[in-house]
Amino acid sequence: MATINSTVISGAGAFGALAPLLAGKQRILLVTDANVGRLDAALTIRTILEAEEREVRVIDSVPAEPCQHDMVQVVQAINGWQPEMIVGVGGGSVLDAAKLLSVLLHSHSPGLDALLEGVKPTHRITSLLIPATAGTGSEATPNAILAIPEQNTKVGIISPVMLPDYVALLPELTTSMPAHIASSTGIDALCHLLECFTATVANPVSDNAALIGLRKLLANIDAAVTQPRNLSAKLEMLWASYYGGVAINHAGTHLVHALSYPLGGRYHLPHGVANAILLAPSMAVVRPYAVEKFAQVWDLIPDADASLSEEAKSHALVDWLAALVKRLQLPDNLVALGVPADSIDTLCDAALNVKRLLNNAPCRVSKDDVLAIYRTLFPVR
Repeated sequence: MATINSTVISGAGAFGALAPLLAGKQRILLVTDANVGRLDAALTIRTILEAEEREVRVIDSVPAEPCQHDMVQVVQAINGWQPEMIVGVGGGSVLDAAKLLSVLLHSHSPGLDALLEGVKPTHRITSLLIPATAGTGSEATPNAILAIPEQNTKVGIISPVMLPDYVALLPELTTSMPAHIASSTGIDALCHLLECFTATVANPVSDNAALIGLRKLLANIDAAVTQPRNLSAKLEMLWASYYGGVAINHAGTHLVHALSYPLGGRYHLPHGVANAILLAPSMAVVRPYAVEKFAQVWDLIPDADASLSEEAKSHALVDWLAALVKRLQLPDNLVALGVPADSIDTLCDAALNVKRLLNNAPCRVSKDDVLAIYRTLFPVR
């Protein structure tokens, strides 16, 4: 658990509030990806960064699911240049890369190999994170996730040192997201909030963040997907995602994410899509051990039937989650995504190795449980 000291600015039209954050910085590294970097809102941010004759260098080659080799290549491309500030503009992978670079480019960096081995950093370069999707909450977490191709999985580098100095939640940056990206990233945020709320390590701080985020997300996810210019809904989703990150910082995810990691590491499925497929079947396993909390979440859904018993509400929530994934037109099985059914045992073994997350689940998760969840993702025809 780490204290979040980031200064957060937010709101439609809040671009002007970025300039004061840059005071005294003359060398800035902008980390993004090629698609986000072309957006009008991203170009506006870049113009602000380049004002007052600042030297701004751009890394726009961060892939969707970066691995440790990608980070090595980025550091090599920078070739010893020393920025005074790192600005990340993009989705979770970009923000994670920016957080890692804020450590790796510092003169006291322990190096990537050491970080992967568990060495904790002590210093970083000043950082500003601006999410372009409403899902990962990376701007509020001390985590950076890297794929490890040699092991067909992902690992998290975790340190409060990576928490940014500044965060900007600018809804204009998210209006160009295609519907399927808005859907999958929104489900990712929902998984963060639900898993942290039901984690064995949940506490009043994480519960409060999760409930605030869930209230915002459940009321706005449909509008944010179907009405891309709805800045109010987009901003509420950015805040929901941020609160998901806060909840992760104070608790942690569990079953969905543990089973999702092998799908991303081995088959390179987008993280939000993998989470969406796993959401309902994983929550069905968790439900008997979190009935009261599931009932609380049910009551946050607009127009939900509040007259149901807690037990009925918990069942209804699982059904609602499955219906939400379908309504947002996200995949609900792995067959359509080209994952072979004979991979179940391999996926299960990899997921069971993600003990850091499985230990957070409110119930003991057996190999049979994991196998059963994966099997539901391969419907019999």
